[in-house]
Amino acid sequence: MDETEPDFSRKLNISLRARETLVIVVTPEEERVLIQIKDVCERWEPVRQCLGWDSVEGFIVVAGNKNFLTPIRDPLAALDEVTKSDENAVIVLKDFHEFWNNPQVKRKIRNFSQKFRYNWRTLVIITPFAKIPAEIRDEAVIIHFPPPTMAELSQDLDLLLSTSGIVSTLSKTGREKLIQAALGTTLNQARRSFSKAIVTRGTLDDRDIDVIIADKKDILSQSDALEFYSLTENPEDVGGLAVLKDWLRLRERAFTREVQDYGLPAPKGIALIGIPGTGKSLTAKMIADLWQLPLLRLDVGALFGSLFGESEERTRRALSLAETIAPCILWIDEIEKAFAFGSGDAGTSQRVFAHLLTRTQDKTAPCLWPR
Repeated sequence: MDETEPDFSRKLNISLRARETLVIVVTPEEERVLIQIKDVCERWEPVRQCLGWDSVEGFIVVAGNKNFLTPIRDPLAALDEVTKSDENAVIVLKDFHEFWNNPQVKRKIRNFSQKFRYNWRTLVIITPFAKIPAEIRDEAVIIHFPPPTMAELSQDLDLLLSTSGIVSTLSKTGREKLIQAALGTTLNQARRSFSKAIVTRGTLDDRDIDVIIADKKDILSQSDALEFYSLTENPEDVGGLAVLKDWLRLRERAFTREVQDYGLPAPKGIALIGIPGTGKSLTAKMIADLWQLPLLRLDVGALFGSLFGESEERTRRALSLAETIAPCILWIDEIEKAFAFGSGDAGTSQRVFAHLLTRTQDKTAPCLWPR
């Protein structure tokens, strides 16, 4: 197996070789998934037959030469037709999450999974939602498809520049920061942001990093506990703290590919301690402006909910969302609220605080956490 292939391709390759009959891929990016599935099937010897199905076009051939074009649009009829396909086939089903409330569809999928468990035939279901019926979850291998890498974003940016005829004046560091600013978005979202930056001034330069960062605000609407802050403060707005400013300037390149390839770890966080009004919030904003990274404010108080398990789920969702947007500055405001363990909250405060500490220690995403 090629160790340089994308992580998703490796996981899918292993699942296919292990004869897994049901693979569920969680992602909104159908096009990127299909390209990688096709690539995996075409690298088999001989080429592995791959079919695609949706509720509008029916079946189409994704890879392989065998004809299997049928206009079947009913999900149950489509699953019946799958059993007639090549025993070595991979069948990619789109829109199938729309039919998961149908007991017959769920039963049919389970029957297929159990019947062809030792066969080479595999169902791959693409869904944008991580909520999967319990009856199906036990039968499936679930793979979360990652957002595009810096290499994919860089390739797409080059393609966009070549087709638009625009000459980029980005510096080497500016280009890397521009692409880093788009990390965590889908390829379509990143492409729209790049296009917007190009048409705003008719060129692409280091000033357009702010355009890409601003486009990430929409992503944060998924969480009530996270708030996006514009970069308005600079080191001159913060009095004193000369040692901290020197430390920050030395580590400005900490999240660049050059430093990562060299093997130096990115800084994990900074504890800003002091009475109200001493500039802790101002310092967090200054760090984001100095490093030209998105600044996200996590309100610890907003993590707590009234329902059992809601606070822990909010915490996990907010931190996962921040790491998806990384590299970024995650400003944990008023973290002392997490220390206020109450005797009447059934240990919720302790669990939330423990999760914050664990994620701070174990995180691998390039996020700096001032708190």
